[in-house]
Amino acid sequence: MSLKPLFHISHEACIKCYSCVRICPVKAIRVDVTNELPSIIPERCIGCGSCYRSCSPHAISFRSSISETKAILASENKVAAICDPTISGEFHDITDYRKFVEMIRQLGFTYVNEASFGVDLVAMKYKTLFENFKGKYHFTANCPSLVSYIEKYYPELIYNLAPIVSPMVATAKVVRQKYGQDVKVVFIGPCISTKDEALKFDGDAKIDAVLTFVELRQLFNEFNIRESHLEFSEFDSPLGHKGSLYPIANGFLQAVDISENLLTGSVITTEGRNNMLHAVKEFDSRIELIRRNFNIFYDEGCLMGPGTSPGGEKFLRMTLVTDYANKRLTTFDKATWENEMDSFANLDLSRQFEPDDQRLPLPDNEKIEEVLKMINREGHMDNEVGCESCGYANCRDLAIAISQGLATTEMCHVFSGHNRQDYIQTLRTANENLAKTKTALKDSEEKAKHEQEAQKESAEIITTMLQNLLSGVVIVDDNLKIYQSNKAFIRIVGEEAAMIDEIIPGLVGADLKSLLPVHFYKMFSYVLTSDEPIENKDVQFGEIKLGVSIFPIRSHKYVGGILRDMYVPEVRKEQTVTRLTEVIDENFEMVQKIAYLLGEGASKTEQMLNSVIDSYKNPGKK
Repeated sequence: MSLKPLFHISHEACIKCYSCVRICPVKAIRVDVTNELPSIIPERCIGCGSCYRSCSPHAISFRSSISETKAILASENKVAAICDPTISGEFHDITDYRKFVEMIRQLGFTYVNEASFGVDLVAMKYKTLFENFKGKYHFTANCPSLVSYIEKYYPELIYNLAPIVSPMVATAKVVRQKYGQDVKVVFIGPCISTKDEALKFDGDAKIDAVLTFVELRQLFNEFNIRESHLEFSEFDSPLGHKGSLYPIANGFLQAVDISENLLTGSVITTEGRNNMLHAVKEFDSRIELIRRNFNIFYDEGCLMGPGTSPGGEKFLRMTLVTDYANKRLTTFDKATWENEMDSFANLDLSRQFEPDDQRLPLPDNEKIEEVLKMINREGHMDNEVGCESCGYANCRDLAIAISQGLATTEMCHVFSGHNRQDYIQTLRTANENLAKTKTALKDSEEKAKHEQEAQKESAEIITTMLQNLLSGVVIVDDNLKIYQSNKAFIRIVGEEAAMIDEIIPGLVGADLKSLLPVHFYKMFSYVLTSDEPIENKDVQFGEIKLGVSIFPIRSHKYVGGILRDMYVPEVRKEQTVTRLTEVIDENFEMVQKIAYLLGEGASKTEQMLNSVIDSYKNPGKK
């Protein structure tokens, strides 16, 4: 069963602040362009824990070893706890280290050992290595994050890593040699990357589980183990000497008095994220001029490791470490220590390193320039400087990471700021336009309301006028269904229509075919189909004669009909006057035509006579 990655980002808790991306020294955190959420690339990770410590919403967690440790303690095996010397700085709330030892025993550990003895052994190996200089300079290989960084990003320098195991592994070898090869070993320390370092060793160097100090505190709380409930207990032998100074970066060198003299010493000590990165880079390019061994820790020594309690104060922890070392040394049995050192002098503390190159191919310049153009840095003199707020040293490095799929353009704060300003301006303009649109819409709604009221009023007036006409009026649709009709129409059609009107006012929806005879409603069908009106047509309807006019209202959709009862006195008088007027108009038009023709003939005769007379009076003219 494969282990989970060392670190994990919860996308549910992530707020996309990208602090993890910015702090990661090797850019092992990819930002997915589809959802803009960061995720850790395990094979690129060096386990430094910077992302974990920088994540304010606590969206990043590390692989827990609590369940694994409890299972080991529940087994029938003897179990040894190896405690990193940093405990003296971490557990300042415990008044006496002997109470701390007993608290660990109460968890079920058979043995509780200091890793400071392993520090003494390893430091002695380094002293020998440095003093027997053979032309090659080395890195100390105690910090697992440094080792991983070189294996993955400077694999050509693995031969410069001192081929010596870390104090954790050395102490595991000591414990098994002294207490038996079947002893299970749990390391307790300030570093998260030791969880992965432990996986590389087997046999007498095997580390069965690694607990951080944070996890150890959780176990104390879970089992209600308190200092005030317990008596004193000493560490099991062998005890360390000045190896207890190991948590402080140069304390490792002082453990065996490796010279740090600026004039004559051969070792440079540095600590911290940026210092480590610069130190390795300079070692790679300038070691012939520097001519020193490098003692490097990713964190500020081990004092501020990511597995320690958050909010720790570096100089307080440093003081606690030195105070603890001084206190131990006042009663320290050096002779016994020397004998123990001699008895373990033949332990094999050598190790080898494996290159694990995780460097990505460099994109071509065309692609890089294309990305620089995207983030508005094309052609800038400072595109190799940058503000570093994205987490990359300069704009070009960010462009490379974007090209490699590790970053997004939104990580450039300058670019994002410009985009935000553009967005704000666009939003402001949109809001202004929206306000104008709302005003116009409100005016339009008011206007529409007034028009609707006017239309309603007009419709009421027209309906009133329509109902008071003496002539019958009906409007039908293309299915010959009545759309509207007046009282005169209902009266003309007869009792059946009047009965329907009582149920359906105005006969709305009634079928015209059921109310009028065939020859009558076919005139409506004709007008609907032809779109041509029928004017003043006399139609016999039962015992009455109707004057009918049918006309299109909307082409092929609606037609209107006007029906007049010719026997109604008012209508008869109106029709008589109309028809007399039509006869008079026709006769008058005929008289005008005759007069015109007569007038035209007399004019021609007069012209001919005048021409004859003129010819007799002037015979010489032609």
